Amino acid sequence: MERLDSQREYWDTAGTTKTFGHPIDPAWLAGIDRGARVLDYGCGYGRLVAQLDADGFADTEGVDVSANLLARARADHPAGRFTLLDDPPRLPHPDGSVAAVLLFAVLTCVPTDGGQRDLVAQLHRLLAPGGLLYVSDLCLQDDEHNRERYGRFAAAYGTYGVFESGDGAVLRHHTMDWLRALFAAFDVARSRQLAVRTMNGNPVRATQLLLRKR
Repeated sequence: MERLDSQREYWDTAGTTKTFGHPIDPAWLAGIDRGARVLDYGCGYGRLVAQLDADGFADTEGVDVSANLLARARADHPAGRFTLLDDPPRLPHPDGSVAAVLLFAVLTCVPTDGGQRDLVAQLHRLLAPGGLLYVSDLCLQDDEHNRERYGRFAAAYGTYGVFESGDGAVLRHHTMDWLRALFAAFDVARSRQLAVRTMNGNPVRATQLLLRKR
């Protein structure tokens, strides 16, 4: 299994300075019992956990590979519950014990097919039947700058859409066909596209999917 902490050093250094901007649509989570367990996988500095707590969810947890980002999360949101991923993507939670998982701008940080499949399989195991996986990530961007860098790094990484950020991260943008295959064990309940900014402040179009475990 590919370890998702291969870029842990990046997230403990340059990554701690980033700002993450993908928003939650609260209506997408309206049907979840406020006492059910909700997990933010790749929580960073805890902004979504803080929002969930403010929205009345009583059993939230953020998990991440970066000890330094989690230190920032605990400082910013001392009432939140945050856990370091020692052996990502594995979590010790029992099968079917989670009602909903947020996966916001995480796939973009996992550049290989195998790494993404391992992660989605782990989240599928954790989710209860009918549980929700709320994904926000980046598909291929149709602008000259991104097309140029996709092409420049395609040979080096073997996948069109994988690229280097310039400050130490290896990232990935996706095709919708790939996402459909990756989430084949889920039904799509909702989808939308929206304008966001990347962690480096660049404007992009994000794709959000609300997926239901069969």
